Amino acid sequence: MTLRTALRNPLVAAAFGALLVAAPLTALYTLRSADAANTPSAASSAGGAQVQLPNFTSLVQQYGPAVVSISVIEKPSGSAGQQSPFGPDSPFAPFFHNFPFQAPQQAPVRGEGSGFIIRSDGVILTNAHVVAGASKVTVQLRDRREYPGKVIGIDKVSDVAVVKISASGLPTVHIGDSNSLQVGQWVLAIGAPFGFDNSATAGIVSAKGRTLQDSGYVPFIQTDVPINPGNSGGPLFNMAGQVVGINSQIYSRSGGYMGLSFSIPINVAMHVADQLIATGHVRRGELGIFIQEVDQGLADSFGLPEPEGALVANVQPNSAAAAAGVKPGDVILAMNGKKVETSAQLPVRVASLLPGTVVRLTIWRNHAQRQINVKLGAMGSHTLAATQSQHRPGGRLGLVVRPLTPDEQQQANVHGGLLVEGVSGPAQDASIQPGDIVVSANGQPLSSAVQLHTVVSKSHGHVALLIQRDGVRTFVPLQVQ
Repeated sequence: MTLRTALRNPLVAAAFGALLVAAPLTALYTLRSADAANTPSAASSAGGAQVQLPNFTSLVQQYGPAVVSISVIEKPSGSAGQQSPFGPDSPFAPFFHNFPFQAPQQAPVRGEGSGFIIRSDGVILTNAHVVAGASKVTVQLRDRREYPGKVIGIDKVSDVAVVKISASGLPTVHIGDSNSLQVGQWVLAIGAPFGFDNSATAGIVSAKGRTLQDSGYVPFIQTDVPINPGNSGGPLFNMAGQVVGINSQIYSRSGGYMGLSFSIPINVAMHVADQLIATGHVRRGELGIFIQEVDQGLADSFGLPEPEGALVANVQPNSAAAAAGVKPGDVILAMNGKKVETSAQLPVRVASLLPGTVVRLTIWRNHAQRQINVKLGAMGSHTLAATQSQHRPGGRLGLVVRPLTPDEQQQANVHGGLLVEGVSGPAQDASIQPGDIVVSANGQPLSSAVQLHTVVSKSHGHVALLIQRDGVRTFVPLQVQ
């Protein structure tokens, strides 16, 4: 059994308020190349006094049945027909551009994760990285019943996904309030570490509002709960038996648990899940600014009483912030009256609001405070969530696409075109990849997903897509589902 780890840059010490030894973040997801319970209840002694530790027995018995194991099959990422038998760096490689070489077939990769049932009709929450790219999803209940799972929606920004199974009368969890969670409280995780389903481990909340590298829109809950690969997507319970988080990542050098675990707050996860269930995608507000932390030196330079807030380093042209008059050098001290203590807090709050929402910013400019109202723009709503719904434009092909921006068109030397954000079904079978550019369909140039949908609806079962990858264009035939 091997581990699939998401190696990332070391966490920035300033974001944690303490110096941490560099180590990668690990996605809690077990991958295998082929098929293949710790409840604290003892009393301890401290200074001669007996201290009764919490007993999680009833909690596990009551809510354990609502925790599921998720197994997936991922198709190999290699694409036949795009490489030379001698390798991409061989001097003979150019001769194979027009004569595709059929590479040896690779075995499917199998993975394991966890999830939990939030509705008795089979709606399940898990991590996006558990089911993203899966060609087959199987959900197993604690009583060993198995169901095929359908991915309703995936939001990679928050690492939240919704899966549906065809069942009724299922046990469910109770959703809690992660905002009321306090540092030092006991919490319990249930999941399938390394495939050992319905394993329970416990610990305490170590910190709240942690911002991790490449995950700036999620205020993670940090705990010392022992969780490992395979726990991904499983629930984090408080002592009242309510789910307060989704176990997502660990901070580790070895790929296994080393004392630092991170969970997505359930309030964030449910906000995303509700949108995925309703529309298949997620909408987030955006100011259109680049910000940085305010240290003591910057605070002194700007005449701030304390080093706090988010310093505006740059304002994007034609953005919501630009329209409202926000300028580089402004320090955002509060939003809607709520203090912004660190720069990491601002993106989380803005992203939790819908585009079009008007927010009141308290800013520091020229040694004085002032108020600015900003109507939020939309943060790449077409790129924040991928879904396998066949009712979206291009869905019958298994494609999630968006129009290229003018800068992207210039860089790719194309006019119009659609950027592939996600693939499944026929598109995945044809080895189309995220990052490819769809130039035309059945000879018709494309500049919007609606045009692609129109071509697909008028086709007679087959569509020829002109795909551009790394500057090379190739026609790819797809069979319409």
